[in-house]
Amino acid sequence: MAAPKRGRSASAQSKPGRSLALILIAIVALTGGMFASGHTTPRLGIDLAGGTSITLRAVPEKGQESAINKANMDTAVDIMNRRVNGLGVSEAEVQTQGSRNIIVNIPKGTNSEQARQQVGTTAKLYFRPVLANDPSVGASASPSPSASGSASSSPSSSASPKTTASSSKTGSATPSATATSQGRAVSDALKADSTSSASPSASASASATPSASSSSAASAAAAKLEAQYTALDCSKKSVQNTAGRTAKATDATVACGQISGVWYKYLLGPAAVDGTDVKKAAAVLNTTTAAGWQVTMDFTGKGGDKFAKVTGELAKNTSPQNEFGIVLDGQVVSSPSVTSSITGGSAEISGSFSQQEAQSLANMLSYGALPLTFKTDSVTTVTAALGGEQLHAGLIAGAIGLALVVIYLLIFYRGLSVIAIPSLLVSAILTYVIMALLGPGIGFALNLPAVCGAIVAIGITADSFIVFFERIRDEIREGRSLRPSVERAWPRARRTILVSDFVSFLAAAVLFIVTVGKVQGFAFTLGLTTVLDVVVVFLFTKPLMTILARRKFFADGHKWSGIDPKALGAKPPLRRTRRPAGSAAGPVDPKEA
Repeated sequence: MAAPKRGRSASAQSKPGRSLALILIAIVALTGGMFASGHTTPRLGIDLAGGTSITLRAVPEKGQESAINKANMDTAVDIMNRRVNGLGVSEAEVQTQGSRNIIVNIPKGTNSEQARQQVGTTAKLYFRPVLANDPSVGASASPSPSASGSASSSPSSSASPKTTASSSKTGSATPSATATSQGRAVSDALKADSTSSASPSASASASATPSASSSSAASAAAAKLEAQYTALDCSKKSVQNTAGRTAKATDATVACGQISGVWYKYLLGPAAVDGTDVKKAAAVLNTTTAAGWQVTMDFTGKGGDKFAKVTGELAKNTSPQNEFGIVLDGQVVSSPSVTSSITGGSAEISGSFSQQEAQSLANMLSYGALPLTFKTDSVTTVTAALGGEQLHAGLIAGAIGLALVVIYLLIFYRGLSVIAIPSLLVSAILTYVIMALLGPGIGFALNLPAVCGAIVAIGITADSFIVFFERIRDEIREGRSLRPSVERAWPRARRTILVSDFVSFLAAAVLFIVTVGKVQGFAFTLGLTTVLDVVVVFLFTKPLMTILARRKFFADGHKWSGIDPKALGAKPPLRRTRRPAGSAAGPVDPKEA
């Protein structure tokens, strides 16, 4: 006779302590990580902690007033939102106001200055060949440029490593230890440009002296540009934000750029590649060659052809005229140098980037080309007083909701609340700790809708306990004892809990994908707490119920246990006996036949 299949059930009942130990270790590890990171409270959104509000006004280029339309404004909002709100959960809110204004709300706790710069740099992105560059007045003398055979992007006035750009298909060039100046990225391609009448060249002192052309008009323009470059002082903040800002793509111009804390002035040629030609850019950590953080760029088909042409022309020149300036909103953000034509439609910029610097440059390259120019109308600070009141009200609402759930559990489930209430507490601890870690981790900011999502999660978690408890009660009503009832009820309850939580998580995921701003905070919190509900029920509630089912208070069905068979109207247990065979059974009653 085959043995009964009881091994799996017995194993599941005999080792509930493992699951409890696992979730306890997870709580301790996450809590330790929270204190180790120094972020012991969740980062609050602008509606709870205050922050910065920026109003931007769309300004069309001359003769292109029709550029201010819904499609372009929506594109601008999407680009700004991606810049400032990289994962969509950092609660930086970008939205249109009227027909030509965009409001950007940046919560306190975010690097508001960096975010403000990201939002403010909303003009076109261009790749311009550099004709000359010099440190600003008051800056230390720049070192002699390096003749590195690869594209350099990060010169400095000190002996900092030189960053390089190369074709991603051929591999990134090894960073050179030679000091150079990031501002020294000049392209002789402009000098060979048929549309450029003036042909500036770098002198021994690194200042630009445009030569006279056959055209007197071109000569006058070159002289004017030379005068602008000579008089340019990029150490002044007012100059840094205005130099080259209004220059057309087809014109040579001057610009400012900050490298390693030092401001440089640039003389740039006409744009060779437009920012719209960049299809994608990303910051990656090169672990193969130990080159550190790099920025990879993928171009469109036409963009790749233009980039290959300009880099081929730049490679013929000596430093610094073998470099090109990446100009965003009139300001040079990087100036890589090249030694050969970069083909294939992709390239890498490598060197001594930090992770933040690489990501910032990649972000600008990816989303730098806006269809409109924006002017900052106002920058205001939002008071946290109202946010504090809203947070206080939200916490009170959460406390009331939790209290009502606890009262309900005590009244209807009595002793079983000893399992439900600790489960709620474990879920609350995990939610709080993870939210605190997600703030510095992915920029998650807790806003008022997110608080609402956490309050809703109390009901979702309590519902899972109720489903499990009611399944156990159903088994007891059928006449079974507690321990078999727990194990028979769990598979059915587990299936119901998983289906319910899957529907909730799916709704949260869809809501997170199709919405922006504060609503995403609600969706993210709802999805997070739904996942934690499954974890808590499987690793804490069920094992704890299994352990307590062995205790006399619950096993004997005490009237305060919440599973008293009499109170539940349980049927008497079915007792079957085998009837004796033959004459020993005695006469058979005809009524029983």
